[in-house]
Amino acid sequence: DGKPAIGLAISTVLGGNVITMGEALKKRLNDLKTLAPLGMNLNVIYLQTNAVTTAINGFMVNLAEAVGIVVIVLLVFMGFRSGMIIGSILLVTILGTFIFMNMGHVTLERISLGALVIALGMLVDNAIVVTDGMRIKMDQGVDAVTAAREVVGQVGMPLLCATFIAIAAFASIGTSQDSTGEYCRTLFYVIFISLTMSWVTAVTSTPLFCKTFMKTEPKAAGEEARDPYAGGFYQLYQRFLSISIRYRWITVGVVVGLFVFSMIGFGYVKKSFFPDSTSPQYYIDFWFPEGTHIDETSRQMQQAEKYLMKQKDVRDVITFVGGGQVRFLLTYSPEAVYPSYAQILVKVDDYRKIPQMLQQDQQAFEDMFPQAIVNTRAFVLGPSTGGKIQLRISGPDPEVLRQLGTKAEQIILDDPVAKGVRNEWRSKVKVLMPQLADAQARRAGIDRPEIAAAIEAAIEGKRVGVYRERDELLPIVARAPKKERIDMDGLSSINVWSPGAQQMIPLGQLTTGLKVGFEDAHIWRRDRTKMLRIHADQRTGLPSELLARIKPKIEQTLGVDVEQKLGHPVMPAEWDANTIPVKNNDMIPLKNMPGYYISWGGEAEDSARGQAGIAGSVPVFFGLMVLLVIVLFNSIKKALIIWLTVPLAIIGVTAGLLMFSQPFGFMALLGLMSLSGMLIKNAIVLIDQIDLEMASGKVPFQAIVHSGLSRLIPVSMAALTTILGMAPLLQDAFFVAMAVTIMFGLGFATVLTLIVVPVLYSIFFKVENA
Repeated sequence: DGKPAIGLAISTVLGGNVITMGEALKKRLNDLKTLAPLGMNLNVIYLQTNAVTTAINGFMVNLAEAVGIVVIVLLVFMGFRSGMIIGSILLVTILGTFIFMNMGHVTLERISLGALVIALGMLVDNAIVVTDGMRIKMDQGVDAVTAAREVVGQVGMPLLCATFIAIAAFASIGTSQDSTGEYCRTLFYVIFISLTMSWVTAVTSTPLFCKTFMKTEPKAAGEEARDPYAGGFYQLYQRFLSISIRYRWITVGVVVGLFVFSMIGFGYVKKSFFPDSTSPQYYIDFWFPEGTHIDETSRQMQQAEKYLMKQKDVRDVITFVGGGQVRFLLTYSPEAVYPSYAQILVKVDDYRKIPQMLQQDQQAFEDMFPQAIVNTRAFVLGPSTGGKIQLRISGPDPEVLRQLGTKAEQIILDDPVAKGVRNEWRSKVKVLMPQLADAQARRAGIDRPEIAAAIEAAIEGKRVGVYRERDELLPIVARAPKKERIDMDGLSSINVWSPGAQQMIPLGQLTTGLKVGFEDAHIWRRDRTKMLRIHADQRTGLPSELLARIKPKIEQTLGVDVEQKLGHPVMPAEWDANTIPVKNNDMIPLKNMPGYYISWGGEAEDSARGQAGIAGSVPVFFGLMVLLVIVLFNSIKKALIIWLTVPLAIIGVTAGLLMFSQPFGFMALLGLMSLSGMLIKNAIVLIDQIDLEMASGKVPFQAIVHSGLSRLIPVSMAALTTILGMAPLLQDAFFVAMAVTIMFGLGFATVLTLIVVPVLYSIFFKVENA
């Protein structure tokens, strides 16, 4: 808040509880208040305890809401007794999950709690199948013990296989070794524990609860068992499924048409990596011209502080001059030390006002400091380093790199949405270069290192000793008085020791004069090759939208050798279509410039790296999922039927993301992966029922239709509980894209699965129409 301050950073030990640490810290600081010097105030910049408490309390509310929604849905659609049984099993499963999370040292945080909400709908799937199966058998006159034995014996193994497949859909997250995988790893652990618990409780506790609490009315002598599928909803579905199977090729054509249409629509879905944080704070970077003294940087920041402290929504303003702050968040990367750099952390009352404040502050500070590069930035809920858009230019000659970098920067600056455009080498700095008089210097026995050491000692100072102050060792530095150090005209009078003359000789006698020149203050290398990196961010919209506009222009201007990649010359009009995609560490050569390359970094590369980290293990787990299905059914055809239904989820995913204007980022990708496990699970249960019906001697057409009827409620209820259980996450910035993906994807795909799986079965096994 405009006053000098000393920052103190305190971290939790590995495996420690941040809540416990924070409460103990508050108590300790309160005890030490009496020892504080008069006039010293203690202010909290960021206390993670408060943020974690708020986040966990909010998520516990979301979890409670989701559990309540699921139980209400079960009570409405499955009856009071069945709903209460499944709701009780759900609570047992969740409590058991917490126990095993504690045993496995899986902490409660945003990702692990979100995973519980994601898994919530899947946790009742197994219990719904067992409860509904026992209810139907008991309604038909079978006693509870026999019904439990038959149902568990029939669906136990298919449900176990389907559960493992659902777990395997998330396994690539648990094995990803990049920063994104580390950030989301507890998601897999919680899914693994909770889904395993759901199967165990489904085949043990659920039959016990059904036998104890599910009552059936005794039937009169000679009374026939009533038809459990006589309801209007069942009859409507039966007629529609029968028509779909009879006109199977028309049905397939309609579904394929929807799928193609959705794939076209998916091209209009925005792309992103991780969403912005809901933490009520943001930060502003100020890059003044290279060579600006740190005192001047500090003076300029006083003006910025006064502007921010006048804003009614701003609570605190914390300024860091000469470098970034300590890493108080996992997703924050401190900036290196630059005297011309400053950063302001702004705390506000309401995080929802941050997007508007970012734009206002950006414009205000650009007008206030035209000589500086200003960039207002929000914290993100995921890994993030530097600008959202980054371009790396590598090569041997620094001057050529600067020329190429200038061209690229100008293209970015020409886009009105771009902001915070800078390169890591910064601008060159003005330096005085003494011109050595070789003949005089050789006669005096003096070379360049001796002259450099003398100039450094006069201006910067030379360490001549150490002063001991109790347990501290303080360096003693000898240097010229300040007036002499800042007077560049006096450089020629600096004395240099001459071994030949055995006396001090003025610098002016060893040089022909002082030349003013420019040199690079910072040179970066990557893989031992000089590399100039350009950073940029977007004022509005998504980084992917800005990247899509500037990327082809930069590649065309710098002369990317795309012809070699495509095998034919590229016309300017074709460039957008042929632009080389961003890949992890993808070095793209420049045409007619051997040794020079460009590569794209930032959010696009982070996203590609995160997806590559998952994609590296996806084939293994995908193969495992396929193998489990084949082993379960001992049939390639049935496995193919199941896997052909998985892509249908994209129909609902595209519709949901476009309707809610949500980008397809990493969390949406995780939602899409989880969908595959859910759909496969539904398809397995349905095909297993078809096999049982056929084994009982029914006509194939009737067996397929009756199987759909018997699995209509379990599959629909599993989907409905999952969809409505995800509803509380629509208000969470981190999980909203995943929630939309799962809700719409599962909703559309479940409807299609109940129709498409029987239709495909009838096609693959050539079932005749009844």
